[in-house]
Amino acid sequence: MIKVGIIGATGYAGAELVRILAAHKEAEIIWYGSRSYVGEEYARIYQNMFQIVEGACLDDNMAKMAEQADVIFTATPQGLCASLLNEDILSKAKVIDLSADFRIKDVKKYEAWYNIQHPTPQFVQEAVYGLCEINREQIRGARLIANPGCYPTCSILSIYPLLKEGILEPSTIIIDAKSGVSGAGRGAKTDNLFCEVHDSIKAYGVTTHRHTPEIEDQLSLAAGEELMVNFTPHLAPMNRGILVTAYASLKKECENIQEEEVRRIYNRYYQDETFVRVLDKGLCPQTRWVKGSNYVDVNFTIDPRTHRVVMMGAMDNVVKGAAGQAVQNMNLMFGLEESQGLTLVPVFP
Repeated sequence: MIKVGIIGATGYAGAELVRILAAHKEAEIIWYGSRSYVGEEYARIYQNMFQIVEGACLDDNMAKMAEQADVIFTATPQGLCASLLNEDILSKAKVIDLSADFRIKDVKKYEAWYNIQHPTPQFVQEAVYGLCEINREQIRGARLIANPGCYPTCSILSIYPLLKEGILEPSTIIIDAKSGVSGAGRGAKTDNLFCEVHDSIKAYGVTTHRHTPEIEDQLSLAAGEELMVNFTPHLAPMNRGILVTAYASLKKECENIQEEEVRRIYNRYYQDETFVRVLDKGLCPQTRWVKGSNYVDVNFTIDPRTHRVVMMGAMDNVVKGAAGQAVQNMNLMFGLEESQGLTLVPVFP
């Protein structure tokens, strides 16, 4: 059995890790780390875990955790994992960080967007960006994973095949995205109160959202050139889910490309991917059909009038956008079936 420690086990992503790993046949959680609930029974905090989880919350002593665990998940705000990590910990346990601390290879860029100084830049280049569908082989041999952000995961998987195949003008990419309120975390914030969110939708972080450089870095790798995107997130009045609608102009020589050829590209990239579902023609992804699962639904439409392509994706921000993807990474790192513990059928209604 893989012995698992979780720092941040009482946040939304941490709780989802607990839910998924409770049913994982090859993993056992031995440490529920939480600064806010030390000593409290985990099932008293999340009563859905009553008679399922018997442990109590411990502190976030990562060094001590590494003495007992094979893998440590850090579902924490930016800066915490990087401040705790050291070579001794990495020599004893694998680390999967769900924050942004190791996603951006340019440390100065990370510090500028997140407005914090990186405490352990020596580990940034070693960290593997944990988007399994793209970096599977590097993940297998890694000891430190930078688990991707929720918006980047959905955005990249929606756009990647066409950008990689060189049919899009990279400089024209626009990403419009909506997320459920759980994406903001469990902490109390006025903007996330029921009366503030219900029956409304709003844009936020316009031109300044911290997932922008992460999206740009990964799409630049796909395009083979540096690019910038317009990324605008929106807060939607729902608990879970991300919906991405991305737009890009077709390259001049590709303006007459047919729907069948574009579909072949998507199918070629994703036909063997368990968790990316390319929808049939005419179907638009919806968050309701991926809720509670590790699936990402993608599709596209070509607009012959404007010579643009509209790329769409939907997923659960807490599962594939955080905990599910982290477990997918763990499975690869320990040589398990990639889908172990993740064959969660979407919940409806």
